[in-house]
Amino acid sequence: MSADPPPRTAGQNVSRSAANAPSTVPSPQSRGSDASAVEVRRSTRRRRTVSAYREGDRTVVLIPARMSEAEERRWVSVMLDKLAAQESKRMLGDAELAARAEWLSGQYLGGRARPVSVRWVTNQNTRWGSCTPAEGSIRLSHRLQGMPEYVVDYVLLHELAHLLVPGHGRRFWQLLEAYPRTERARGYLEGVVAAGRLPHLSGPPDDQP
Repeated sequence: MSADPPPRTAGQNVSRSAANAPSTVPSPQSRGSDASAVEVRRSTRRRRTVSAYREGDRTVVLIPARMSEAEERRWVSVMLDKLAAQESKRMLGDAELAARAEWLSGQYLGGRARPVSVRWVTNQNTRWGSCTPAEGSIRLSHRLQGMPEYVVDYVLLHELAHLLVPGHGRRFWQLLEAYPRTERARGYLEGVVAAGRLPHLSGPPDDQP
């Protein structure tokens, strides 16, 4: 995956002088209990294009050597989100979604949330997800497909928590405190709505993640 960053403005400092010196930093993307890592590789031959790809348990991001540290951080975040979005759209069918729900329940809810069914639906235009505790069913809107993995995980975990606590009271939000990217995921979804890329949510607050 590659993208073209904006031209660098005058006066920006590059902190590393080595043309191709890699740096490894923690990545917010993870599967399982061990967080993966991001390796940033700078190149003097690379003028504008930023690329990223998975290499085992790490993500490699290729950037121009002249980029500042601030630009590096911004582009690492952008490329991680793009990769995660591609993987979410490509990999998560209903079976994978159910397997992901089982993993999330074990990781963050002590395995107590055990849905009977987890699936994508195309008839939810005012909700990101919904849960029917009496049936043990969870449904996620197809509009989430293509969004970053941590966003899909958050909505899925949100609905899993409803199997344990029906409403949105204090006990409910305490369950979600275990997920480290709750606030970022909520911010992402709010940004999508604010940008007008999707219809504004019109359901009651208790129906919204």
